[in-house]
Amino acid sequence: MVTIPPSLLDPGLTPVWQAVRGRLEQQGLENRGRLRLATLTRSATIALSAVIERPLTAMVDLDLVERGLVRLGVGADLAAALGALGHPVSPQPAARRAEQARQRTGRQAARHAAATWPEPWAQSWIDSIIRAGVLRDYDETTAVAFVATVRQLLDLLAQRAVDHFDREPLSRVELAARLLGDAHALDTGTRLEVAVSRALALALPLARALEGAVLSARPAPAADPWSAAGVHRDLVSGPVLTWNLPLAADSALGRLSGTATELGVPLHLTQLALLRYPVELTAGATVLVVENPRVVEAAAQRRARRAVMTTNGNPSVAAALLIKQLVTAGARVRYHGDFDAAGLVICARLAALGAIPWRMTVHHYRAALVEAEHEGVSLPLDPTAAPPTPWDPPLQQVFDAARRVVHEERLLDQLLA
Repeated sequence: MVTIPPSLLDPGLTPVWQAVRGRLEQQGLENRGRLRLATLTRSATIALSAVIERPLTAMVDLDLVERGLVRLGVGADLAAALGALGHPVSPQPAARRAEQARQRTGRQAARHAAATWPEPWAQSWIDSIIRAGVLRDYDETTAVAFVATVRQLLDLLAQRAVDHFDREPLSRVELAARLLGDAHALDTGTRLEVAVSRALALALPLARALEGAVLSARPAPAADPWSAAGVHRDLVSGPVLTWNLPLAADSALGRLSGTATELGVPLHLTQLALLRYPVELTAGATVLVVENPRVVEAAAQRRARRAVMTTNGNPSVAAALLIKQLVTAGARVRYHGDFDAAGLVICARLAALGAIPWRMTVHHYRAALVEAEHEGVSLPLDPTAAPPTPWDPPLQQVFDAARRVVHEERLLDQLLA
């Protein structure tokens, strides 16, 4: 049992023991050196002078403090003595320093691994993924293996671009399953997906500039480096729902759409269908794009002559692709959505794709409010402020004043007339 001299338990020494503990926690258990002292009481000064066996000055040598405490049997070393005195050194700061050093070593190893790449953008790439926290918690072994996996994927895609440029885009989930053993390893937001996406975004523009080559038979916009590299995430999920599209009768999708219209059923079109058979239109084609699937359903039930497709909220990739193909092919594409803050945001987004807002003016909003009031219908309130409405600027102000939501489903007769 440790017997502590009563003089060392003098409350006047508490600031000294706390300061020593802080030094060891911040700089490591083996740190010594000299420590500046605060003003001490007379009794504390006498007690500490007895420990170091010399007169006390403004600075105290921690080696002398340790020797004195060990000599007095308080502890086997400075940290143990502090614990016996009621001021144990926490292991957490040391553990944090060790973990930080481990991760720092991992980042350095990743930088060395990326430095062996031939691409001039490799350093920018590794710096960007480190800043983004992609290598967070990785030690040296894990970080080097991660960089090697990214390199393997890039090499595979580059080789495939040379050997199979005219084939169908490669499935990202199939690539992950075959190469990495986990079909979800390249899902959006995973560390590996983020790292490879950044590498592709850097690699593709340079490759095209230097070689004049494309990596895919159907390159996607620069915003999607995976598609530009000939890799798709999924070409069949999230199809776009359509009714009575004005497609050329002798075209592949025209025959499909015509049959669906004859049967009175809406038609789902996937990215795969649209990429393989881009739309061909009849002359003077007009298509109404709506936000809600119920409008397309109603059009089919009524066998409406109007051509309609839905974004089903924010447009899916397939919906955006169809709109772009329709606009490119010369169709007059009109858009109508809900009169709420989210619907106005979608309207602006669709306008950027080439769709013209239709029946989405302040006049139509006010008319819908009047109709609801006449019918005794209490419209819900939108807590969100209206976004800018550049196609009709007064709409933003009027909506903000009213905040009444008008869903498309209330306007079916007008939309499908």
